[in-house]
Amino acid sequence: MSHEATRSRASQLLSLHQAEKLLKLVNVWDVVSAKVVADVPGTTALATASHSIAASYGYEDGENIPLELMLEAVGRIVTSTSLPVTADLEGGYGNAAETVRRAIGVGVVGANIEDQMKPVADAARQVEAVMKAAEAEGVPDFVLNARTDAFHLRRDKDPADNLAAAVERGRAYLDAGAPVVFVPAFLDEAQVTTLVDAFRPRRLSLIAIPRTPPLHRLEELGVARVSFGPMSQNVALTALQELTEGVVDRGEGAPPNMRLLN
Repeated sequence: MSHEATRSRASQLLSLHQAEKLLKLVNVWDVVSAKVVADVPGTTALATASHSIAASYGYEDGENIPLELMLEAVGRIVTSTSLPVTADLEGGYGNAAETVRRAIGVGVVGANIEDQMKPVADAARQVEAVMKAAEAEGVPDFVLNARTDAFHLRRDKDPADNLAAAVERGRAYLDAGAPVVFVPAFLDEAQVTTLVDAFRPRRLSLIAIPRTPPLHRLEELGVARVSFGPMSQNVALTALQELTEGVVDRGEGAPPNMRLLN
């Protein structure tokens, strides 16, 4: 993909985060899943799920899949679509700025980078380094979805303390240049409102999991983006398991409502 196309897709993705309409991203993990999602009318961008890509290659989540293999998989997704693609790059594989630079090289125009609860000053410097690397690559509108694990890695802590930590970290990442902050957690409406108020509208990114407020309500509250992480792959694999059970256990044929993909 040309540099001009990459830069244009980055600007497009950034605009989608800033729009009044909630950006809804059903995560993908390979070319065929990307094509299925991209072909659904209304889909405006694609997001990869690191857990799902790793699982498809037989690796556990947590940067166990080699970076080269992850970038190859993401690059194949990028070349399969005309939509902007944001990639889950976990914690940045030891050098988040360099990893993002390489991801931009395969056409990625946004990325999740985890803070892994590093000291907040160190995590903010990482955000700044990523954004500087993107600018140096000629993609100043790169959409860093700066993730804080304030809830994810502190499940045994008081939720109020976790919320305060998420606010502190998110503000630091926005000040360091990130356009959006990702807070994956079981959040209720009051917690979402606190985060939106702290970050300003269209700066908060969430994951759609049970107990999350409905998508239309998240849009009303000023959330920028919602994604589904590995759950989209779980849905696909559950359907595959159920098909197999019907065939093997009950001797069923193809379900009458099965759709054939082109």
